Amino acid sequence: MDKCKGEWYLALVLILVILLAFGLGRLSRLEQPKFPIKIQQIEQANNTNNVTTNVTTQNNNGQVVGSKQGSKYHFPWCSGAKRIKPENLVTFATIEKARVAGYEPAANCEGLN
Repeated sequence: MDKCKGEWYLALVLILVILLAFGLGRLSRLEQPKFPIKIQQIEQANNTNNVTTNVTTQNNNGQVVGSKQGSKYHFPWCSGAKRIKPENLVTFATIEKARVAGYEPAANCEGLN
């Protein structure tokens, strides 16, 4: 009786291993294909900074926002600006006006000086 019981356990373990291997194979096919990364060289670092500043100004008209409760200013699309409650939102026409009002640039908002 014990020999028969051991054979059943062995058969059960073998079937489970086969099912596990099949499942892992199917799971690996669900991944999105990975494409190679293309690296492009930027001509001049100074040119890139100027372009970024110009694009930012064109998209935003120079406006920045801050909170009545805080001391940092953000571009409206930055994560910090999105967390400001509408009743606490303060809008400045330019970065200079935000600085004059005592606000400093947020460190986590790209493009602020």
